[in-house]
Amino acid sequence: MSNVSIFAGCVLIWGTTWLAITYQLGAVAPEVSVSHRFLLAALVIAAWCRWRGLSLRFRPAEHAALALMGVAMYGLSYVCVYHAELHVASGLVAIGYSASPLLSAMGSRLFLRQPVSARTAAGSLFGILGITLVYWPEFGHLQESRNVALGALFTALAVLVSTAGGLLAQRNHQRKLHGWPTMAWSMGYGGLVSLAVALALGKPLSFDWSAGYLLSLAYLSVVGSVLAFGAYLTLLGRIGAARASYIGVMVPIVALAVSTAFEGFDWHALTFAGIAVSVAGNVLVLRREGS
Repeated sequence: MSNVSIFAGCVLIWGTTWLAITYQLGAVAPEVSVSHRFLLAALVIAAWCRWRGLSLRFRPAEHAALALMGVAMYGLSYVCVYHAELHVASGLVAIGYSASPLLSAMGSRLFLRQPVSARTAAGSLFGILGITLVYWPEFGHLQESRNVALGALFTALAVLVSTAGGLLAQRNHQRKLHGWPTMAWSMGYGGLVSLAVALALGKPLSFDWSAGYLLSLAYLSVVGSVLAFGAYLTLLGRIGAARASYIGVMVPIVALAVSTAFEGFDWHALTFAGIAVSVAGNVLVLRREGS
């Protein structure tokens, strides 16, 4: 598949997972829901690897690298996301994730010694500006919630940890540590760490057998985790963490359309302006040099 096709697929899938996550909140603790999601995803991928005859064996040092990536990308970052959506609107969490490209570009420069072009930096800033314009009216509701500060803190932590996970994934890819078997282990480690956090906090290991919870869990595990992350990691290996992370800017636009259909989001002038600015930033980041 082309880079554009993979990019679009990730945006469409993850743009709908924001709504699916809301069905995971309530009866089951966020840490437990995250562990359900990624342990199930890990089992699905492991079964696929066995069926394909792909080896799941790795050296201890490789397991350590996969565990570190899994804890950041699939474990702690999503625990923070689920908690953030308990306290603030999902749109505000999406605004936080629009900063991913800029943070990834800075991280790639600092830790992976990869150059960052002025165009990539400008495109990232355009993305942040665009998503902020889209959700600007929601800032008027901040004073109505006593949990905004906590929600903002969890959002910031989620973005930072997720960015670190993306950089670790790119480093693993450079070391030829990628593919379905690595996803099985890294998601398994992320799920186990989420479970450990739940136990450490004394959260009950419950399960919700309602149709909404089961369907959203299946969607988040198989489509939102197995398929989307498989595509994302492929894209990350091709174009790098900084450019691949621009998915985090485009996803809120799809989430906005989903919110309009299912949650009655009202469009306004800033909505259209923000989308236009974000798309412009997208073109800047993804366009090839010299084109």
